[in-house]
Amino acid sequence: MLTRAYHHALNSSTIAPGEPVLDIVDIGLHFGGVTALKDVGFRVTQGHIHSVIGPNGAGKSSLLNCISGLYHPQEGSIHLHTASGSHELTAMQPHRIARLGVARSFQNIELFTHLTVLENLMLGRHVHMRHGVLASMAWFGPARRQEIEHRGLVEEVIDLLSLQPHRHKPVGALAYGVQKRVELGRALCLQPALLLLDEPMAGMNSEEKEDVARYILDVHELAGVTVILIEHDMAVVMDISDRVSVLDFGRLIADGTPDEVKTNSQVVEAYLGAEEH
Repeated sequence: MLTRAYHHALNSSTIAPGEPVLDIVDIGLHFGGVTALKDVGFRVTQGHIHSVIGPNGAGKSSLLNCISGLYHPQEGSIHLHTASGSHELTAMQPHRIARLGVARSFQNIELFTHLTVLENLMLGRHVHMRHGVLASMAWFGPARRQEIEHRGLVEEVIDLLSLQPHRHKPVGALAYGVQKRVELGRALCLQPALLLLDEPMAGMNSEEKEDVARYILDVHELAGVTVILIEHDMAVVMDISDRVSVLDFGRLIADGTPDEVKTNSQVVEAYLGAEEH
């Protein structure tokens, strides 16, 4: 819940709502003789929560890795649309994609456990800093002025995600659910045009899942951030998504609104039906 007025935009995209922000066209990804993705394509619209679902091993995380530059698909194209034009991502390195405004979280928490919440969130500002993060934390000269400049946005992320009680605690000493919130916060500190969330509720109980779903909705509705969400909890997916794409054995078998996907016979057989057994 918002506790004060916000002065920093957490969404760096200037694309108008309803316009395409990402076009994935016939992506193919192979590891030796194993095909991870085959002819996968769909459009992500500015201002939407776009979920990607499918059974384990369907290729969901591989797709996010292609978008974020960790994997380079051998076939197809991925175009990110920004105010400066369309950017083809398939051969681009992760740090360049991050500079274009693509941020992500991972299935396994990727935080610096010996650093505090505040320090981890400041690391999320690194692509916008002229001086190094460590120099900024040391508080001297131009680096000190830079730290103050970026600290305001970080404080707003702390407020948005209700991390105030934990700001000076080492991340490794926090509960799992709070650590996942910190990871979401670090991605938000990038001021993303597109936020990739890879199973942000994995390993959580029902109460923790409800909290994370609320924070994702806050990020989406209050900050206007476009989200691609991978999540196994079908109730959450169908409740908060604007659009859902379904993968099975590396292929796209459905793409539509939650209501359309729920009634798709291929989806019921490949995924939803399997969940019932």
